[in-house]
Amino acid sequence: MEKIAIFPGSFDPFTVGHESIVRRSVSLFDTIIVAVGVHSGKQPLMSVASRVAMINEVFRNDEKITCASFEGLTVDFCRKVNANYMLRGIRTAADFEYERAIAQINKKMLPEVESVFLLTNPEHTPVNSTIIRDIIRNGGDASQFLPEHIDITKYL
Repeated sequence: MEKIAIFPGSFDPFTVGHESIVRRSVSLFDTIIVAVGVHSGKQPLMSVASRVAMINEVFRNDEKITCASFEGLTVDFCRKVNANYMLRGIRTAADFEYERAIAQINKKMLPEVESVFLLTNPEHTPVNSTIIRDIIRNGGDASQFLPEHIDITKYL
């Protein structure tokens, strides 16, 4: 059976921490789909199409990694793409508690999908999309927190 993982999130913006989790997990799966979720309750910095374009640019040279957007429940997207794993990054103990609760609910809703957690590299622990979004909104230089060679202004 092909090992298909989704890495779901809003990715507004996609950071070096996100990139690291995906790149470190490539050897674990046959296909990784970075799944950009549409969250109606958030005020996004970037459009969904821009986020997908940015992520596709980051992984343009890796045929095992694709990007797609989805609306609704993550478990429904898993069914749609036949994913059998959900990949998540953990930065802190608070992240773990939040992700554990979601993983347990997802397991009840879709028992055949396993959640896989990777700890972030220590240097990425403080990198958080909300903080990076605020830096960008306020005209700061967030380039050190974004994937290499990504000009965020191209996607805003």
